[in-house]
Amino acid sequence: MSPIRPGSRRISRVSAADVAARTSALSMALVAGSDELDPLQAERARRVVDKTHERGAIPGDHTVVALAGATGSGKSSLFNALVGSDVATIGARRPTTSRPSAAVWGDADASDLLDWLGVPTRHLVGGSPGSLASLGSLDGLVLLDLPDFDSRELAHRREAERVLELVDVFVWVTDPQKYADARLHDEFVALLSQHDAVTLAVLNQADLLPPASATAVASDLVRLLTADGVAGATVLRTSTVTGEGIPELSQRLANIVAGQAASRQRLNADVVGAATGLRRGVADGEPDVAALPRADLDGALARAAGVPTVLDAVARDYRREAFAHTGWLFARWTRGFAADPLRRLRLDRTGGRPSIQVDIDSADVRAVLGRSSIPAASGVAASAVDRATRSFVRDSSEGLPLRWAQAVEDAVDGGDHGSLTDALDRAVVSTSLRARRPAWWLVVNVVQWVLGLVALGGLAWLAVLVVLGWLQLPTPDTPTLGILPVPSVMFVLGVVLGLGLGALSRWWARVGARHRRAVIAKRLTASVAVVGDERVAAPIAEVLGRHRATREHLVHAGAGA
Repeated sequence: MSPIRPGSRRISRVSAADVAARTSALSMALVAGSDELDPLQAERARRVVDKTHERGAIPGDHTVVALAGATGSGKSSLFNALVGSDVATIGARRPTTSRPSAAVWGDADASDLLDWLGVPTRHLVGGSPGSLASLGSLDGLVLLDLPDFDSRELAHRREAERVLELVDVFVWVTDPQKYADARLHDEFVALLSQHDAVTLAVLNQADLLPPASATAVASDLVRLLTADGVAGATVLRTSTVTGEGIPELSQRLANIVAGQAASRQRLNADVVGAATGLRRGVADGEPDVAALPRADLDGALARAAGVPTVLDAVARDYRREAFAHTGWLFARWTRGFAADPLRRLRLDRTGGRPSIQVDIDSADVRAVLGRSSIPAASGVAASAVDRATRSFVRDSSEGLPLRWAQAVEDAVDGGDHGSLTDALDRAVVSTSLRARRPAWWLVVNVVQWVLGLVALGGLAWLAVLVVLGWLQLPTPDTPTLGILPVPSVMFVLGVVLGLGLGALSRWWARVGARHRRAVIAKRLTASVAVVGDERVAAPIAEVLGRHRATREHLVHAGAGA
């Protein structure tokens, strides 16, 4: 294809909807990523988002092209050559190297755009000069002549950098003397390399070299641009003295204007570039907190909460209650000498829940549930919680960049040890220790009462016989079982069988106590696990959720494009 074919478009189509979607995704990534993103990259991304919104709000469909280059590269002469002689001066000053100046083609008003660009000096171009008239319309083109990028005046350089962040297309103008300047390549071309789709390179003043040398210099410049990261770099040779390359450059500009996509292409490239920069600070994935092993953490929290102590009390309480219902009838009164193990810990079998449902805030929970008398966690138990927590944090932050890993750790370290102790105690106090009374207690209790009454009946019978004998009153015949009188048999059998059944029930109560301990252990473990969720897993999951959202938004913004 001829480089001067009218209307040829060199810029791929990017729809406004695509740019808006990418910008929205980038903005949401900045919100989700918060302080965990690199500050410099995040600030650059915010500027891109602001620029995209501001540019989209400006009416018109102009294409802004900036001529940028080093001192002595001849870009101002090239600017004049492109503008031609049909120029109507609107600005009060002629172009200078301290402030950018603009040439506007077409009748559409570009005032809002130039105000946004901060370009005070403006020229209105009525049409293309005669020699360029066949190259296609340049209506809609806004051509800027920027201050020298390598100016010794820092303000001039900063002005050039500012405007370069806003324009749609870069035309880098260099010359045979400075085309390989290391500073320009390191500081300037590296900046432009992120926008190779909207960048043109011009080797100006080509008339100063013989044709063969000019070709060699252009090839070397292509090599340098490729090394700088400008993909598919091409170089146009121009000369304002001989007119070489001016039609081709004008045609390139006409193609860009005809495509009417340069502004969206630049904005799209900026959004993609900003997302790519932020993407380096985000991992390719994040651990699933719900899938991480919790046994060590929950076990350490349970020990710190005094769950083993509570379970021992539950087992003793079961045996104590079992004795009260199944023990020998005449020994049950000794139960009163043994303290209630759960009450000693200030634990209620119902879990300390208020009988009336009322609205209370978190500050009143402790007042409602009370405080247990479970011994405070030992230093060993506290250290075990710390080790288990840190191990869980390491597993949760595995593979994450440093900032995100630190955020995971900070999320867990946000609470203090005292609040964790209170939370664990409330979890234990609020857990119901009630369980269904075993049916065998009722059966054994009935049998024990029968045996007790039999023993009492036999004893009373024997007592009556003794009294009658003592009073030397006639005594009725006493029935016998073989040679044993029935009252003696009743008393002996009632006592012996009651004691034997009580001993058997005590052994069976130990088995039941182990089962009751296992049932309550599940409840307490679940309650303590809730504390682990609230104090450890949930904060970590919140950070990892933000990491996931940030990663997905950056992918949508085009980091993977």
